[in-house]
Amino acid sequence: MTDAPLPALDVLALGEPMIEFNQTTPGRPEFLQGFGGDTSNAAIAAARSGARAGYLTRLGDDAFGRMLLGLWREEGVDVRGVAIDAAAHTAVYFVTHGPEGHAFSYLRAGSAASRMGPADVPLDLVRRTRILQASGISLAISASACDAVLHAFEAARAAGVRVAFDSNLRLKLWPLARARAMIGAAAGLSDVFFPSIDDVRVLSGLEDPDAIVDWSHRLGARAVLLKLGPEGVLASDGTRRERIAGHRVEAVDATGAGDCFCGACLARLAAGDTLWDAARYANAAAALSTTGWGAVAPLPRPEAVRALMARGG
Repeated sequence: MTDAPLPALDVLALGEPMIEFNQTTPGRPEFLQGFGGDTSNAAIAAARSGARAGYLTRLGDDAFGRMLLGLWREEGVDVRGVAIDAAAHTAVYFVTHGPEGHAFSYLRAGSAASRMGPADVPLDLVRRTRILQASGISLAISASACDAVLHAFEAARAAGVRVAFDSNLRLKLWPLARARAMIGAAAGLSDVFFPSIDDVRVLSGLEDPDAIVDWSHRLGARAVLLKLGPEGVLASDGTRRERIAGHRVEAVDATGAGDCFCGACLARLAAGDTLWDAARYANAAAALSTTGWGAVAPLPRPEAVRALMARGG
């Protein structure tokens, strides 16, 4: 008797999930408990946009890990790629708000996810996925996790699975020289690269968005969706280039907006949209995600995204 094949996924995200405590009143010790971790946010955004999404990570055998498992099950995110590490903890972060915007404080050193290595990557699941996604943070949390991501990317490409990569530069986690090298390597393996303008100005030393897109293609990225924050996105497939304007919304918290963009875009690409249509949808979804507090709660569903797109502006 042979095992039945695993059901395929549209999007599989690889990285570190976190428990979030988000300050709701600047200057006061009032925090709303939520969930975060860039790739977890992207997986949930993809699921809310209609994709069969899954997550690949490790959790501590603790209350926070069980909360995350409950969240993914509630959101319809496949957890076959989630392992429990009884010798480590689930990561936590805090978001505070002030005149300079939002700031992050992390309790993640030695987390279960940071203990991932290449041997922990379930290649059968990777190979039965349409799009595998990871980020600069997935690479930065440890040397072994970096190796795991690159191993998964190479296996995905060998199996004909598309690879998506979000720059998400965090210099508190690693030196700039190593970040440039490893993010460059991952971007070079990507079918869709999601750099943000602030990240790649540091990584590339360039200022002009078009020059940054050219730099991204030179790394080897096949398609580039340069996230410009409230100004929208600059999309390129290496031949065609299009600037998509941002949407005007009543923004209160930009936490996770870039992650929302990635997940929503990948859901639409997996559904068969063109790069341009997927980018327009994701652009609207990311704008809506800034209208509520936290990284997960405001992630929108298709009806709200389509309504904003129909209104325009």
